[in-house]
Amino acid sequence: MSSVRCIFFTRPPVKQIIPKDVIMSTIRSSFVFTLSFVLTLSLLTLPTPAADKPVKVYILSGQSNMVGIGQVTGGGSRWGSEFSNPILSVYSGKYDSNTDYDKIEPMNTVQLEVFGGNKPSPYPGGGTQIVRGFIQIKTTGVYEFRPGYGESTHNMMEVDGQEVYRREPGKDAVHKHIKLVEGKKVPFKITYFTDHANGLGWIARVDIPGTLETVVKQDGKFPYLVDKPGNWIARDDVWYKGVVTATANKSLSIGCGASNNNIGPELGFGHIVGDHHDEPVLILKASQGNRSLGWDYLPPDSERFEHEGYIYAGYKDSPARWEIGTKPEPINWYAGKQYDDCFTATHDVLNNFDKEFPHWKSRGYEIAGFVWWQGHKDGGEPYARRYEQNLVHFIKTLRKGFDTPNAPFVIATIGFDGWNMEGPHKKVAEAQLAVSGDRGKYPEFKGNVLSVETRDFWREPDVSPKNQGFHYNQNAETYMLVGEALGNGMIQLLKANR
Repeated sequence: MSSVRCIFFTRPPVKQIIPKDVIMSTIRSSFVFTLSFVLTLSLLTLPTPAADKPVKVYILSGQSNMVGIGQVTGGGSRWGSEFSNPILSVYSGKYDSNTDYDKIEPMNTVQLEVFGGNKPSPYPGGGTQIVRGFIQIKTTGVYEFRPGYGESTHNMMEVDGQEVYRREPGKDAVHKHIKLVEGKKVPFKITYFTDHANGLGWIARVDIPGTLETVVKQDGKFPYLVDKPGNWIARDDVWYKGVVTATANKSLSIGCGASNNNIGPELGFGHIVGDHHDEPVLILKASQGNRSLGWDYLPPDSERFEHEGYIYAGYKDSPARWEIGTKPEPINWYAGKQYDDCFTATHDVLNNFDKEFPHWKSRGYEIAGFVWWQGHKDGGEPYARRYEQNLVHFIKTLRKGFDTPNAPFVIATIGFDGWNMEGPHKKVAEAQLAVSGDRGKYPEFKGNVLSVETRDFWREPDVSPKNQGFHYNQNAETYMLVGEALGNGMIQLLKANR
């Protein structure tokens, strides 16, 4: 058989030419898709903007020093006995700033029998009224004068030849402080700009050692508390609300203590944590003076105990103690009532968050930490020796009650008498230090409980507004330093748990 050879011819591939504009369009589309994908992925992984994050809530509690007894100013008092020989002169016509009234004769001159106090002096009116006399201060210091009441505040006052006050109609008052020496008699003059005039007025010493006014505006400490003109700053990113006592409800500033003229540790603390967070901060303070942890703040599930022939109350028992073998006779208080009062009020605020804080409506909140400053009332036995175990139980119970099992918890020790502290109060301070997580005694508190030492912040009475040791002599610097220490301690815990 003959073989047949087959030859196959294949068509060479045709080279396809793609137009350049199609290629570029495809590249652009691919680039846009890739870029969009990358951007979308990036946005998904970016942190939530601070404006959308929950409000950071710090719950502060304790007794009177947490309430806040640090003085802002020395206050003011109605003047009266400091003045002598007040003579009123009435000049013709309305007040004229171009007239030198010291060089012209008055129409009428009256020796005032009453000047200052609570009763207005009977000024005759009928022209420009100017009162002259002398003032003699009992204590050397720097003073601010506030002459007049209501409409009579439109005047100018001079002391020892210096203008110390001026308020023209329609304008704000301008004060200039003046230093006066104890016992030295100097002249004063008050020129009234309107027909409204009387002898009422107030005087305030503004350099009282240890007031916030002196510490900040004269000693130059804590400069972040004032603006350039020297006005107290109110933070728009930190809100304060107090329950039970110290019930201010406003942007954090002075006046969040026991009165408008007091501060507690919330001021220094609030500035520290406010600077740390991008989110807004709520300082929620629940405090009451003259309260012990062993009786008033005794947390739920605390048990009775015996000591020297007495049974001491457990949670909800009344009275505080009774003899072994006898039946307790209840009083109108029970163990733990202050705990219940303070933290029920705290829960009420948080349960109505949108209503309480409409400026944060629908934003929500997150409990960021707890702060505790207390201990003076436990400075006796048997509460001093039980303070440590009570505090451990308090921390655990409070966290459980707010469903925050590991929330940062910062404690300030008591610091009465500084490093000279002794006796049961020293035992309380040592107990407060013992629970700190960095001491190692309570492993479950490591990294989430911190005690800060405050004995360095004690200031003696001679550099303080008052001689009142159990209130740290009302020294505002002490309260600020305690607040800052608590704030820095809180930040330390927050950073450790990132």
